[in-house]
Amino acid sequence: MTISSSLNAGVAGLFANATKLATISDNIANSNTFGYKRAMADFDSFVITQSSSSGTYSAGGVRASTTRLVEERGPIVSTSNAMDIAIAGRGMLPVTTTTSVGATSGDQPLMMTTTGSFHTDSNGILRTKSGLVLLGVPANADGSIDTFPRDTTAGLEPVRINSNQTAGDPTTQMNLGVNLPATETELGMPGTPLPLSVEYFGNLGTSETLDITFTPTIPTPPTTGFSNTWTMEITDSAQAGASIGNYTLTFDDSQANGGTLASVTVNSGGAYDPATGELALTVDGGPLTVTIGQLGDTNGLTQLSDRFAPTSITKDGSPVGNLTSVEIDENGFINATYDTGFIRRLYQVPLVDVPSPNNLIAMNNQAYQVSPNSGSFFLWDAGDGPTGAVSGYAREGSTTDVAGELTALIQTQRAYSSNAKVIQTVDEMLQETTNIKR
Repeated sequence: MTISSSLNAGVAGLFANATKLATISDNIANSNTFGYKRAMADFDSFVITQSSSSGTYSAGGVRASTTRLVEERGPIVSTSNAMDIAIAGRGMLPVTTTTSVGATSGDQPLMMTTTGSFHTDSNGILRTKSGLVLLGVPANADGSIDTFPRDTTAGLEPVRINSNQTAGDPTTQMNLGVNLPATETELGMPGTPLPLSVEYFGNLGTSETLDITFTPTIPTPPTTGFSNTWTMEITDSAQAGASIGNYTLTFDDSQANGGTLASVTVNSGGAYDPATGELALTVDGGPLTVTIGQLGDTNGLTQLSDRFAPTSITKDGSPVGNLTSVEIDENGFINATYDTGFIRRLYQVPLVDVPSPNNLIAMNNQAYQVSPNSGSFFLWDAGDGPTGAVSGYAREGSTTDVAGELTALIQTQRAYSSNAKVIQTVDEMLQETTNIKR
């Protein structure tokens, strides 16, 4: 009977608009919630009467379906906390729950969120106040990241920062820019060795010294003028002053390249590479590359005028330092900075992506989980594939447009009242039908 179908349609309209009202109220309530993705209610009609010439029409009513618009991006808001993290583009941060971190069996459940304010707890684990623990891939001692599986959580672990940690950085590269006095190689000069000490840092953060002695070669009569030749002896304090390299250096005295290296002869120790200008030395802690300059290069060892001067000596490495800050860069690398200026890579935080983000299962605290309709997840390096860059000192704001939601609220209220009026009218008409029988 068509009149009863009208009653059913009115009731369905009440339920549908009540569902839409629920999404609107949720959106407005979370208008200031970081990382909140607004919900949307869509209406779908039911059709019962198929034939247009049947002479009667039965109302099918309406059905509401809700969607969480995870793909929408909120505004990026700057903060003062280095580990406030947001994603500038597609992708989500891998997280898990605090309770699963202490579990002794089973895999950690992968959850994901688009933003979070992470701080260390009493165990040094980075987590939000709501209990979401940040996951990452640990870096090796040299800062490299091993290959890890992209379609499982096997390579991920909770990011742990020990605020009391110390670290040292051994020296592996040194550049020597030294000018040797040309006049010291002239006939009649005493041939006095010129000493130079350069500090480097060992594997345990200890301060060691490379002692370098430059001894001029004096021409022997009847040869006159300048020999332009030196013997360079390098000793290592960590090996009780043992020699680790002995080289004969010959300098150019031509008009075009005067004062630059003309040849390097290896008497003992590590090899000299003329293509790079490097000496491959071995100190007590391992290999050490010392750059003295290419042949004809004015930036390494030179022989000019009458003055012995270290013009530019640089090296990497640092002594043992205390942790001062931890930050995350745009590529998702978490780096620790120490008071000695040394920066060490601790973790890489990959970004999670799924084929259909809107079909993820919404959890509490702006977290999501994979569902059959969302598709399987994949772990990308930040900035690769479809994913965006990672932003530290930032949070993603809510996607709620309060003005738009208030407009939708008025429309929903009127639609709800209209459906209620339909039910009231049908009730009056049924009463009239009952009165006819009487």
